Amino acid sequence: MERRILGTSGIEVPVVGMGTWKTFDVRGPADIERRRQVVDVALETDINLFDSSPMYGAAEQVLGAALDGRREKALVATKIWTANDRESEEQIRRSLGFYGGRIDVYQVHNLVEVDKRLRRLAELQRDGCVRAVGATHYAHNAFGELLSVMRSGRVSCVQVPYNVEDRLVEERILPEAAARNIGVIIMRPLGVGALARQAPSAAQLARFAEFGVRTWAQVLLKWLLSDPRVTTVIPATSNPEHARDNAVAGDPPWFAEAERKAVVQLAAELA
Repeated sequence: MERRILGTSGIEVPVVGMGTWKTFDVRGPADIERRRQVVDVALETDINLFDSSPMYGAAEQVLGAALDGRREKALVATKIWTANDRESEEQIRRSLGFYGGRIDVYQVHNLVEVDKRLRRLAELQRDGCVRAVGATHYAHNAFGELLSVMRSGRVSCVQVPYNVEDRLVEERILPEAAARNIGVIIMRPLGVGALARQAPSAAQLARFAEFGVRTWAQVLLKWLLSDPRVTTVIPATSNPEHARDNAVAGDPPWFAEAERKAVVQLAAELA
């Protein structure tokens, strides 16, 4: 799998990582074991970047347990998400506990109390507990504030939604990231799974076979990764075989403009 540098952090990440929203928020032993199997496959296929958040219920803890004994093989991205200063310290304490006392990419989730939280994350970075600091938001109406944070020089990466049907980041976020060497982590690359469920026919997919992809989900992920301003995508899954399939999209060759346009057209026809 190809790897790219996450902005000014210098961290080399796989172009396909894994999100944990909804999929890792489980509690029963069987479900927790199933997530460990997902992580097994992810690591086998070079998907070693895992993104979580205290907003995701039990996901941080479940991911930490799945990485027990092999934390050194993984890159962990998580977030701080609260307006309460005391709770922010509790989130930090818990997260560091889940992940062996260090977090590779620590992000301010949805820009909540972003100035305060960035100051605290910068302290943790100076202390050696955090390697890279970032910020996230899912809402289009927050992109103006996110741009301000990007221009402040305080983050080395951002996490934003981007997929074949949600392309607003192309207008301002991606150009700004490229200009400032800020890494871009893509959430919702498959539209929370909805885009992948409506697939073109095998005949329609055949034109993309020369690029090493055979499923619509793989095509959609490769469409994103063919934009050089994208550093990594983090599709979430609770299925080990889906993780294996997602990894296939992380190998070049990448789509040229003609193929990217064809994907957009196919998606429009399916909508």
